[in-house]
Amino acid sequence: MEAMEIDSEKNLQRKQSIYNSLDEKFLIHKETYRGQQYSQIYFARLHLMRTLLYSLVHDWKPHLPVCTILGLEEGKECIVVGTLYKHMKLKPRILDEYSKERSATPLVKPHNFMHPDDHLILEDESGRVKIGGTMLSPSAYVTGVIVALHGKESGAGDFTVQDVLEAGLPPQIEFPLKSKEDKFVVLFSGLSVGSSRSNPLEFQLLVDHITGHLGDEKEQGTAAQIVHVVIAGSSLEIHGGLINGQNLTPKDQSRMSEPIKELDILLAQIAVSVPLDIMPGPKDPANFSLPQQPFNRYLFPGAAAYNTFRACTNPHCFELDSIRFLGTSGQNVHDLEKYSEAKDKVEFMERTLRWRHLAPTAPNTLRCYPFTDRDPFLIESCPHVYFVGNQDTFATSVLKGSEGQLVRLISIPKFCETGVAVVEAVSCH
Repeated sequence: MEAMEIDSEKNLQRKQSIYNSLDEKFLIHKETYRGQQYSQIYFARLHLMRTLLYSLVHDWKPHLPVCTILGLEEGKECIVVGTLYKHMKLKPRILDEYSKERSATPLVKPHNFMHPDDHLILEDESGRVKIGGTMLSPSAYVTGVIVALHGKESGAGDFTVQDVLEAGLPPQIEFPLKSKEDKFVVLFSGLSVGSSRSNPLEFQLLVDHITGHLGDEKEQGTAAQIVHVVIAGSSLEIHGGLINGQNLTPKDQSRMSEPIKELDILLAQIAVSVPLDIMPGPKDPANFSLPQQPFNRYLFPGAAAYNTFRACTNPHCFELDSIRFLGTSGQNVHDLEKYSEAKDKVEFMERTLRWRHLAPTAPNTLRCYPFTDRDPFLIESCPHVYFVGNQDTFATSVLKGSEGQLVRLISIPKFCETGVAVVEAVSCH
């Protein structure tokens, strides 16, 4: 990689790191929707997670038998493993939209769709049963989570839960030996280039800081320690009126391309100096369903001319110097916020790790591709850094697992609203 020139008397060499992309499981090579049902992804999820939970049950409650839902007997304590379904009174339904076409739109939209009457149901291939008792709070769970439950069937036909076992954090590869050199990754999201909220000057200042064109020698020395940049979605915002299906005039086409050209210029400035990963997000010109596929490189001809520029999937997984990063552009947490409750966004992130699933609400309320033989959102290896983009505020914490796992959780705010980018050290915690 080229040296980063600081002044005429002294050159600072930008530090480098070993990069390994782990996005293969999120790539869709032969996209087809013929004959595919979303039930298949649930079957794949239940099969893999049940095998895992069965192995954990032996240490958890070895004295209790494991039953299927169909095999439950009234009053007999047992363990049953299945998929949670959350019955929600306020959950939007497409048929309701048709029936309410002529009704007035409510003035106040709810923060989420929670209701005191919500209840949980457990299901497997043999059947389903309503969950009773107070052990499992509906507010903390969503449809799609796989759990093991200890309890017994009541006279009313409910399964009264006495204890619950979640999968917990997956195994984690060992932290590499601490490097003598300080290295950093810069993460930001929500640039929204093309919107009224975007501040080109603010973004240019960030680019100049990353590339070492700002500050004194100390500041530039810090910039030389940045070894990687990740943009976690929502980089562009194209006016919706221009993409509603009608033929575009040359003037409209020019208006659509301007934000893309502006972003390309800035991405090229970063890519000439430091490796750059860009992920698609909910408002970007990419497929809407998860996993979102990489941007077409022809959108960014200036940046794509450099081999340091990488268009990546969302979710995105990679390793830098054997430190594993896993992140999304925020759709998974935003959907959890609609259908469950937590004290903050970081708690939602913690739950996805403990459930070993990035997007448990997909495909029920979060759109995803109808995979037939696998569920790519299962977290098989615990990351060292887990980030989620396009959040309202910055937040971070360290999550500790029962087997010594340590995960740095990072909630990345929208840059266009906060002007905040996150700098994470590439080293052990």
